[in-house]
Amino acid sequence: MCEFFVKADPIQYEQRSRTVRMHGVLTSIRLENMVWDLLAEMAEDEGCTTNALIAQFHDEILAHRGEVPNFASFLRVTCMRYMRRRMMALEKAQSDAGLRAQPLQVAATDALTTPLQGTGTDGRGALRPTLSPVVSPIRAR
Repeated sequence: MCEFFVKADPIQYEQRSRTVRMHGVLTSIRLENMVWDLLAEMAEDEGCTTNALIAQFHDEILAHRGEVPNFASFLRVTCMRYMRRRMMALEKAQSDAGLRAQPLQVAATDALTTPLQGTGTDGRGALRPTLSPVVSPIRAR
């Protein structure tokens, strides 16, 4: 099992800082490349920019909790929850269609090992996996 994780592309867990503007204030956020990739995917699903999505998350967590003690960790956990929700939706769709679990395992492996498109993290322009028929795993519709 560990071999799967150990063989991850080191570029995925390298950190990169980005400057994000929230309410006119520039803020630097340092996250792993894979987290930035997932945030870009989530923003695309929502039809907005990555910066707009991050600002929306900040506003919503601030409104809900009254403070944002560790926003970078919040974004990492948000990405993990996003991926979990996508996998659960795929599993449900396959279950509803009467498919076996093996294709789900293959899809999960592909989703975790295939670099996302347009992020510059793999240098080859590889396409990201599509886990249809998920609509938007960020918010219920």
